Amino acid sequence: MSFRPGSRGGSRGGSRGGRGGSRGGFSGGRGGSRGGFSGGRGGSRGGFSGGRGGARGGARGGSRGGRGGARGGAAGGPKGGNKVVIEPHKFGGVYIARGKEDLLVTKNMAPGESVYGEKRISVEEPSKEEGVPATKVEYRVWNPFRSKLAAGIMGGLDELFIGPGKKVLYLGAASGTSVSHVSDIVGPEGIVYAVEFSARPGRELISMAKKRPNVIPIVEDARHPQKYRMLLGMVDCVFADVAQPDQARIIALNSHMFLKDQGGVVISIKANCIDSTVDAETVFSREVQKLREEKIKPLEQLTLEPYERDHCIVIGKYFRGGIN
Repeated sequence: MSFRPGSRGGSRGGSRGGRGGSRGGFSGGRGGSRGGFSGGRGGSRGGFSGGRGGARGGARGGSRGGRGGARGGAAGGPKGGNKVVIEPHKFGGVYIARGKEDLLVTKNMAPGESVYGEKRISVEEPSKEEGVPATKVEYRVWNPFRSKLAAGIMGGLDELFIGPGKKVLYLGAASGTSVSHVSDIVGPEGIVYAVEFSARPGRELISMAKKRPNVIPIVEDARHPQKYRMLLGMVDCVFADVAQPDQARIIALNSHMFLKDQGGVVISIKANCIDSTVDAETVFSREVQKLREEKIKPLEQLTLEPYERDHCIVIGKYFRGGIN
């Protein structure tokens, strides 16, 4: 039988493709491996095994993906317990989960909830008081291929300006993938003002914010900050991922209106969205110069390879009185 990617039937013992993933793969005996390699809802339930019981997956889920959460293996991430050690990153509110592989994680502000199907890790943390049992703390894996901010952290940023208790204005929030992790970082004492203009992502952003009291969704055009000026106080940091040709102007307008003196500016620049007729380095240098003209002093520039092509992150500091 011929192989048809994505068809529901396919070969029942081969690659099934659709909802169930691959029920065959390589196996011996009745139980064998129900997985092989698969995609879709079922993910890989096994691996390579023989005999009736086989190993149903070592870690049961293999990579289960989707809604599953932390059911085992990498289903919702490494299962945690004694197998995973959580270490603080140099940036407050960001952590490294060390296990079979090192993962960037944030402490979940809404335990038990995933925002975009991300993996979750539950770890028992001992109590500081005697006689009090250990408590389970849930962390969410932050995928640098899904978030430019995570890609920048993985790339080795020296400064971030986003941390516990900070107030952050997030421009270009989309459906809230990265916003949810910023929400985890700033914690219950911080606030994330998330601005998104498009209606459909805006609805998803509002839905996410219902479970995160420190996120204030704003469905407005970031080119007109006066439309939402009554919703914001002064903020500690402006993060922008708007991917528009006039991105520098948008950032400047919002910084002049809402950013504290010497507050942080974190900008994701996508070269092709600004000018596709010249090389990326030329675009980056032009944008950095525009920021200087708007009282934003660039401190650091980092390309996002291998996570994003022709992207960079620029870290700057805003001086209301102008750059000396």
